[in-house]
Formats: sequence, structure tokens, C-alpha cells
Amino acid sequence: MGRRSRRRDGAPMPDAPTERITSADGTQALDLRTVLKPKTRAAYAAALHDQSASRDDAWHRAVEFLFERLVVCWEISGVPTEGQRDLLLRLRAATQDERRFVRDALRTHCAEWFPDVEAP
Repeated sequence: MGRRSRRRDGAPMPDAPTERITSADGTQALDLRTVLKPKTRAAYAAALHDQSASRDDAWHRAVEFLFERLVVCWEISGVPTEGQRDLLLRLRAATQDERRFVRDALRTHCAEWFPDVEAP
């Protein structure tokens, strides 16, 4: 690990509190962070309203952006997926029903925790 990535005071970064959202049938669950920094909110808004991409591409990128920043763990049929890289790969391989659950969970979570953020 490089010097710049270490905190100067040596204290570990505290984990953000999370909230678990479970699907209606109980086969899927997402653990989502309840903290979203102002710079992250601005970057998300820029991704959602990107004029250089088509509306559909910008919308999909915004969903992935929120997913990357908020999801800590995604459990499907009792099998958890953790780690940003693995989570993103799992999202890209998800079925339509799994993607729908993720989008609905992100919308619900944003409405509850981040009312100023326009949910995808």
C-alpha cells in the first residue's frame, strides 16, 4: 500500500453504518451504506445527467455508480457476494429480476436516506 493511501493519523477508517433490504420472497438481500458524501452525490448527479451519453447509457451508468458506492454485500439464495469488484461483476451478470430488485432497493434506500438524491 502506498503512502498516499494511508491515513496520516494511523487510525483505521470507521465503517459506515448499513441497512439490509430483503426481497419480498426472501431470496435476495442487499446491505447498503447509509452515508453518501457530498462529492459522491455531485459525481452521481453528473453521471445521471451526462449529456455526452445517450439517456439510456447515462441511466445505466448512474445505477452502477450508486451500486458501487452503496452496496456492501449482496446475498442471493444464501450466497453472499462482497468486495466492490465482485459485486460489480455480479451485477453485470444479473438476471432481469435481480436487476429489478437492485434498482427498487436503491430507489427505496435513496428515498429514505438521501431525499435530495434523484434515484435512478
